[in-house]
Amino acid sequence: MTDKTEGTLLIAAPNGARRGKADHPGLPITADEIAAEAVRCRDAGASVLHLHVRDAAGNHTLDVDRYRQAIAAVEAAVGEDLVIQPTTEAVGQYSAGEQMDVVRALTPEAVSVALREILPEEAGPGEADESEVADFFTWMAETRVWAQIILYDTADITRFMALHRTGFFAVSRPSVLLVLGRYTVGQTSAPEDLDPMLDALAPVRAEVDWTVCAFGAREQDCIAHAIGLGGGGRVGFENNLLLPNGDRAAQTADLVALAAETARTLARPPMSAATVRQRVNDWF
Repeated sequence: MTDKTEGTLLIAAPNGARRGKADHPGLPITADEIAAEAVRCRDAGASVLHLHVRDAAGNHTLDVDRYRQAIAAVEAAVGEDLVIQPTTEAVGQYSAGEQMDVVRALTPEAVSVALREILPEEAGPGEADESEVADFFTWMAETRVWAQIILYDTADITRFMALHRTGFFAVSRPSVLLVLGRYTVGQTSAPEDLDPMLDALAPVRAEVDWTVCAFGAREQDCIAHAIGLGGGGRVGFENNLLLPNGDRAAQTADLVALAAETARTLARPPMSAATVRQRVNDWF
């Protein structure tokens, strides 16, 4: 969201692919747990639920049936009050083809796709080529699946811009998620980490919808910085377990509520799911 006069897109990310109950007993794993957290996040101000599912052992999976079960549980709990956004996160387990297959099977309202996973710079055996991935984005646009493209660094942004200029993403206004920090670097981030990413995105920034997520205890500071600059925010246990004072949050909804209050303070209150859908539909 790049217009400061508009509301703020707030996405709740309550579990992710890696953390489990050992990290936080309140991290939702089952479909019913995810649905209960979805209600709390909706009430706290989120308009989108970023959805990961787990197998019977609690491990990351892109299993279509488990996605369907979780989506059905969330829809039963919140109706149309949240846009449900499954992920195609590979976690080193899934090829680009497998990622695309799960989206085609689900035909979800929204999906989160990492550019470097769906189109690796150095594709190995069995990976999709650029034309196949372009066809996939065209199919999503034609089917009205809202794709949010995950970008981890300025190199990803450079690749994204080059593809965007060719019409690769097949929509008038692509959506991107800018990731601050990593699991592999101590799970930390700072507001100033956003600035070089926005500098890199500057040539097309007015043409894209951008949101930020941030690892670690300064998540809320990073999200406030993004909201102040006209962006959206994704918060939750996938990236951070802590409140700004260092205490452990009880649930992702606590983190959503803080981001929502920041958005209201900055005169960019949280968007409703209906508003998000209206805006997204204009981009197809």
